[in-house]
Amino acid sequence: MGSALSFSEFVPANSIAAGRPWALDMLRFEEMERPVILQIFGNKLRSIEEAAIAVLERRPDVIDLNMGCSAREVALNGSGAGLLRTPELASAMIRSLVRIAGPEIPVSAKMRIGWDGFSRNYRDIALMIEDSGASMISVHGRTREEGYGGIADWDAIAEVKSMVRIPVIGSGDVSSRLDAENRIAQFGVDGVLVGRAAMGNPWIFSGIRRSALPREQITSVIKEHFLDMLTFYGDHAVILFRKHATRYAAEFPQHERLALLSCETPSEFLDRLEECAQAEKLEATAIA
Repeated sequence: MGSALSFSEFVPANSIAAGRPWALDMLRFEEMERPVILQIFGNKLRSIEEAAIAVLERRPDVIDLNMGCSAREVALNGSGAGLLRTPELASAMIRSLVRIAGPEIPVSAKMRIGWDGFSRNYRDIALMIEDSGASMISVHGRTREEGYGGIADWDAIAEVKSMVRIPVIGSGDVSSRLDAENRIAQFGVDGVLVGRAAMGNPWIFSGIRRSALPREQITSVIKEHFLDMLTFYGDHAVILFRKHATRYAAEFPQHERLALLSCETPSEFLDRLEECAQAEKLEATAIA
């Protein structure tokens, strides 16, 4: 849909190292998605090293250490944003990843600007990431404590960019392609990450306004996305897709949204989706 690169979900290093099938499945990607950054997290150096070997077998374009996840079960366990409180460990992980990946596959790190308002240590963390050999930094302009609340601090992101020589990707509160272009121009970052705003609106990358699209084009993309998830996850995709269906169908009439969200089987979902696609045509015919 026009994005410049793709991040995988962040996958627990200990599960990759243990060879758990579900974790290895999360590292799958299609060639058309390249350049692909495979993202791992953990709180033990050895598991990060063992996971890196398995990840590199898939020949990603970049391997990324997540130092930004704010979820309690991750951060409070010393992984994700928890690494902001143990920079020595984070540095050791990055150095090991760089050594294992070798010169062909770069290593990056994704970080937040601090654990909380009293420990905004993004300057030290960014310099540490660069000094440890990483080739790129992604910075989310919030602390771990803020989660996704408040307003992202893009001035802090710009400060990181001014301090390091490697590329910096900014993240936070980007809701349109115009937003992304303005952030790049104003704050000097090398790129922008889009996360939540892409859910239900993959057109964001190409700059197409979703509200300007006919219903049939929207439902066509919903169907394509759903069938891809069905291939990947099996019938459980019906449940997993609900978070996406909620976003895609945000502007649909309430009864249509509820119909999509209450489906129990793939065939039922596809039937309801077809009804949604035809509804706009029927309404247009009735008005004419």
